Amino acid sequence: MDTVVAHGNASIKKGSKSFALASRVLPPALRDDAAMLYAWCRYCDDVIDGQEMGHGQIEDYKTGQSERLSMLRQDTSNALAGKPTDNPVFAGLARVIKTHDIDHRHPFDLLMGFQMDAEARVYKSVDDILDYSYHVAGVVGVMMANIMGVRDEATLDRASDLGLAFQLTNIARDVIDDAKADRVFVPQELLIAAGAPIDAKAQLNRENWPALHAAACMQLGIAEQYYASAKVGIKELDFRCAWAISAALKVYREIGENLRKGGPEAWEGRVGASNGRKIVLALGAVGPALGRKNVGVTDRTGFYERP
Repeated sequence: MDTVVAHGNASIKKGSKSFALASRVLPPALRDDAAMLYAWCRYCDDVIDGQEMGHGQIEDYKTGQSERLSMLRQDTSNALAGKPTDNPVFAGLARVIKTHDIDHRHPFDLLMGFQMDAEARVYKSVDDILDYSYHVAGVVGVMMANIMGVRDEATLDRASDLGLAFQLTNIARDVIDDAKADRVFVPQELLIAAGAPIDAKAQLNRENWPALHAAACMQLGIAEQYYASAKVGIKELDFRCAWAISAALKVYREIGENLRKGGPEAWEGRVGASNGRKIVLALGAVGPALGRKNVGVTDRTGFYERP
């Protein structure tokens, strides 16, 4: 295995146990390409947020964010232009984009999402957070679908929907961690409807957690609609790809369900699923993958439309 592929596999193994588990059932070549794409996404996210593998955020992470974003854009542009690089993250991205003929605008859509982070954008409406979620996750779903051979726009819409569902779930899970970093992603529209504060500092007050949890559950309800839409796209994949995506879907839905059932107290620890439970869910994804052709087509009217 060459160093670029090895770096990608090490990155996904360390950065996301859920995605690493799901990717294990992919054909080897696709698994490596998915890992290299993940490595680039993870690297960019960490550079912007001042973290390593999504953890250990430095205190003054906001300082220099714009400059770091400019660097990421330049390095990405150079990689896609075929310029040599010693950084395995950008070498891997260039390889994946070229191999699967992925539109060059997609990596830059992701970087636009990180620009929203750097600008500390305020999310007032559900539409606002859906747009953010597309740029940091939905477009990754589109690129992953390209890796799996998907080209038709209707199926790519469903791949984007899965990315949105993942991100909406992540946001609900991380409400308190984000508030500690002075960030609020649950849209004000939902917070106000639930009687929860829109200010990050106030969200840390445990007296506000029940209302905050209610708002997060509203968001999880929206995520459910996007999970259901994504299942329509899975029917267009071959079995191993369908199994991998179904496994990831099941694991992420479990995160939302555990938060919903755990109540506000769930935020006292890390909301997720044990490794054993993830394996059970991955095995349980075999059935949906085998029966994927039986999933009925649902209407996407009113859903987020990709730019």
